Amino acid sequence: MRREGYELCVSKPEVLFKEIDGQKCEPYELVIVNTPNDYSSTIINSLQERKGLLQKLEQEENYTHLEFEVPTRGLIGYRSNFITETKGEGIMVRSFSSYKPYAGNIQNRKNGVLVSMETGKSLGYSLFNLQDRGQLIIGPATDVYIGMIVGINNRDNDLNVNPCKNKEMSNTRSKSSDEAIALVPPKTFSLEEALEFINDDEYVEITPAVIRLRKKILDPKDRFRTNR
Repeated sequence: MRREGYELCVSKPEVLFKEIDGQKCEPYELVIVNTPNDYSSTIINSLQERKGLLQKLEQEENYTHLEFEVPTRGLIGYRSNFITETKGEGIMVRSFSSYKPYAGNIQNRKNGVLVSMETGKSLGYSLFNLQDRGQLIIGPATDVYIGMIVGINNRDNDLNVNPCKNKEMSNTRSKSSDEAIALVPPKTFSLEEALEFINDDEYVEITPAVIRLRKKILDPKDRFRTNR
């Protein structure tokens, strides 16, 4: 559809729940992991945070074999985390297991996001000042709009920011203020990575040219009233 010129918004993937014997149930998957021994504890903690149940653990000379049963909800967005946690050396295989009772709330993403509260073009001066707040996902001279996600917050809450703010001009010059701005290269998402990253209140905006992330409710005041 992108090749044909369509533009669309896609929400976070959702699982299908079932009611079995009057109880709300959800799909579970069998997850088989082979990872270097150094990373096994990290993988166990991550999957247990996602309501995973450890079924089997075997250690060999250099690798650990793990088998978990994990709610499908908890695995949405986990593959990229798994690659990071195992430094690309781990192997993970998933297959459907069965429907089991609902496991409760699962927090898939620990960090909040930086959300633009202005419409315009992003400026290097503003982005430089935002780097301390988190990891940027846009560069300078990027068209942004109110409600667009421009970065990943270092903390667990969402933060409204102004990526279009320019430096105030004055007649005085100082050596420190006139130094060149050094920007860290922004993080880029593939379509699959973007769908894994977003939360339930966010969209991936897909166009033939770019992939953007945005809030479902663009206006910050409306978002605040909805989340109260």
